[in-house]
Amino acid sequence: MTNPTLRLDGKKILITGVSRPAGIGATLATRLSDAGATVAIHGYSDYDVLQKYVDAKHDATSELAKQLTQGNKTAVSLTASDLSKSDAAEAVIAEAVQKIGNIDGLILNHAFSTTAPIGEWTSEHIDAHLLVNVRASMLMIQAFTKQMEISKSGVITLFTSGQYLGPMINEISYAVSKDAIIGLCKQVSAALAPQNIRVNCINPGPNDTKYSFGGDYEFVRKLFPAGRWGTPDDTADLALFLHSDYAKWITGQVIASEGGFRRTV
Repeated sequence: MTNPTLRLDGKKILITGVSRPAGIGATLATRLSDAGATVAIHGYSDYDVLQKYVDAKHDATSELAKQLTQGNKTAVSLTASDLSKSDAAEAVIAEAVQKIGNIDGLILNHAFSTTAPIGEWTSEHIDAHLLVNVRASMLMIQAFTKQMEISKSGVITLFTSGQYLGPMINEISYAVSKDAIIGLCKQVSAALAPQNIRVNCINPGPNDTKYSFGGDYEFVRKLFPAGRWGTPDDTADLALFLHSDYAKWITGQVIASEGGFRRTV
């Protein structure tokens, strides 16, 4: 939904998890740049190719940046990198600043997610979720805070999942890491409030990003009162609002954008 009054002119925003056309990240980059923001986008398409998403392809992030630029938007792609590496998170912030100047918005949409019920966990499986979803987010927030101009206000948007509303027993490592993001939001929002940096967390609910098909897709669709899945555009509506001046009094909140999703039939 396009709202001409929700403008982000003059804002410089870094968005992570921009790695495939059907994903939330690509829609966030498109919608925020449509609203006037300069966006730096980061993704790791190799992960999506490995997960065999139907729309996954190498260089998807740079291709999107080119498309946005050709459409008279201001967008740059950042070097693809694996956020589980110890020096990757700070490097993403540094490259964004080098390419578009000091940023005042940070959307941490990246995520590592694989299924494994109790009995199949390994140290490597658990660590992968914590390193990408938690450690990288913490280090990026810290680096973002250091580069913020004192005279400006900032906005950070984190992404959690629905684990705080119901069990996700086939992906507990992912659920635990996303619960940590809620804790991170609560702690960091308080810590950064004196610096005029707002921090909120979105739970986008099940989004139709071309990862579910057939019977599984129909089962989930029927759990929504509206009879349809959530879409990346639904999520982008909320992110756009949170980064606009209309949300200047909102911080430390976990906001579910699930369309009344029911966890039982």
